[in-house]
Amino acid sequence: MTSPNSPQRPTGSAGPAGPSAAAVRTGLILAVCCLGQFMFVLDVASVNVAVPVIAEALGFDMAGLHWLYNSYAIALCGFMMLGGRLADLYGQRRVFLAGGVIFTVAALAGGLAQGPASMVAARGLQGLGAAILVPVTLTVLGTTFTGGPRRTRAFGLWSGVAGGGAAVGVLVGGMITEWFSWRGTMLGTAALGVVLLVLVARAVPEQRNTDAVRQLDLLGVLSLTGGIVALVFGINEIEDHGWASARVVTGLTAAAALLALFLYDQARIARQPLVPLTVFRNRSVSAANLVAVCAWGALGTMFYFISMLFQAVLGYSPLETGAAYLPLALGIFTAARGVAGAVLRLGARPVLMTGLTLAALGMAWLAQAGPGTAYASGLFGPLLLLGLGEGMVLTATTTAATAGLPGHLAGLGSGLLNTTRQLGGAVGLVTLVSIATGLTNEAAARGEEFPQALMAGFSPAFLFSAAFLTVGLLVALAVPGRESGRSVPVASGRPAPAREPAPPVPAEARPRV
Repeated sequence: MTSPNSPQRPTGSAGPAGPSAAAVRTGLILAVCCLGQFMFVLDVASVNVAVPVIAEALGFDMAGLHWLYNSYAIALCGFMMLGGRLADLYGQRRVFLAGGVIFTVAALAGGLAQGPASMVAARGLQGLGAAILVPVTLTVLGTTFTGGPRRTRAFGLWSGVAGGGAAVGVLVGGMITEWFSWRGTMLGTAALGVVLLVLVARAVPEQRNTDAVRQLDLLGVLSLTGGIVALVFGINEIEDHGWASARVVTGLTAAAALLALFLYDQARIARQPLVPLTVFRNRSVSAANLVAVCAWGALGTMFYFISMLFQAVLGYSPLETGAAYLPLALGIFTAARGVAGAVLRLGARPVLMTGLTLAALGMAWLAQAGPGTAYASGLFGPLLLLGLGEGMVLTATTTAATAGLPGHLAGLGSGLLNTTRQLGGAVGLVTLVSIATGLTNEAAARGEEFPQALMAGFSPAFLFSAAFLTVGLLVALAVPGRESGRSVPVASGRPAPAREPAPPVPAEARPRV
């Protein structure tokens, strides 16, 4: 029995009985954000493994198969910046639910698709859902965990899920495709989406900047989205039609014009800019996004080339390919979680540089592989190095790209980072595939057998990837050190014009005392 004078534990505090209600709530928010990110990367990886089976089952020709990739990539890149900004203006839970609903419904539609047209449409809609869903997961984390070790650890876990989930997705996709049906890869995503929506509705509080004018810069939205869509379209057409084709020239020209209009609108016209250009005065944000472009020019292409190496050169089955990725998944998850403390103590720059170095070494090591390479001696090591490097880069860029931004611009920071990652991956993939295809064709013309001809193109592609990472390493020198991580004020709207000073009152009109 408790006496009247016994000390009382405050309601909701941590103690022997268990964690506080606040700690449970923030832990659940962290789990929900990581689940949203995991669902996204799991879907991408598992569907990529199943693409050959999907193409055969639904009767895709080569042009249609090209659009199976492009419809998703164009929607994802084109709307991700908008998706991040919507969360700032219209509420995090509301936008989280909207993105989750679109993504889940599109996954269900893809799993039930009966032909190429319906599948391409479903993947395009799913890319739109992902463009809203992905940045809002990081936005919610950034406003829930506002500073210190908890924020860094949360970003580390999110980064580990982002990278490791992709590798796990390859294994899961291979298992489902080989043992059941390719439809299971998308229907499973839809089921996971339903779980996510329930958890978001229960756990994520509604947060938005109540002082902001809830008005989108329509010209900025249309010019930025149209510019990115035209850019990704032009880039993706290079592989099939060449740099001088009308499709590529038209796409890249339209992208340049629309993006120039966007910059002019942000600088001169918009009263509530979609992307306030003052955000780039924050050196940490600017440098981290430049590093992301370079790093994902290599890391964003990694799964394509390594999957081709496993299946086309070494003859692995989809299931064996998924199992072979496990060291990569383990390395990403371990490093992303493990370096959170180092980022907090040392700052993002040394962790970023270490990760880029390890990833570059892993790429250079993979360039030595060939048809007779044994997994234990020639592949396990570089995959582990790549995983450790990517895990470090994921956590460090996420931390640096959101450093110093006020809470009401958290969506802007996450949308910007995810957009630069996707664009870096798109540019890198086209560049490296073009190099690899040209060299492979030359080797085949010389009479080399198919696996050797492929490696004649893949080996230089891995070396170019290492070069991209090295450029990123040099750019990372501009990321501020721990002692320089001060916030930079960022205005989210254009200030009102200053009033004209009142004219002086004539002496004879002044009141007499």
